[in-house]
Amino acid sequence: MYIPTRDDMDPLAPQREAAMFYGLFLRGHSADALRKDIDVPKPILTKWLQPARYEENFRDSLRRIYTYRKKVLAIFDELVLKENGRMRVH
Repeated sequence: MYIPTRDDMDPLAPQREAAMFYGLFLRGHSADALRKDIDVPKPILTKWLQPARYEENFRDSLRRIYTYRKKVLAIFDELVLKENGRMRVH
């Protein structure tokens, strides 16, 4: 899993990672199972952001990871939606 940092943010990284998961979907993996692999549930983020748990710099990194994972998930969902639309047309 690619974890972006401020210095090496690759604007295409979310698309590439979503494409990897989409490839798994096309090979028969469950979309719901893949979504669970991609996503960071809100309760986990809340736990991560507790002040006593981690230092602020690390919490900032966790916020960036959360945002990144949500981007990957949105792209993946869009790809799956398009594929499901294609399957209905044929």
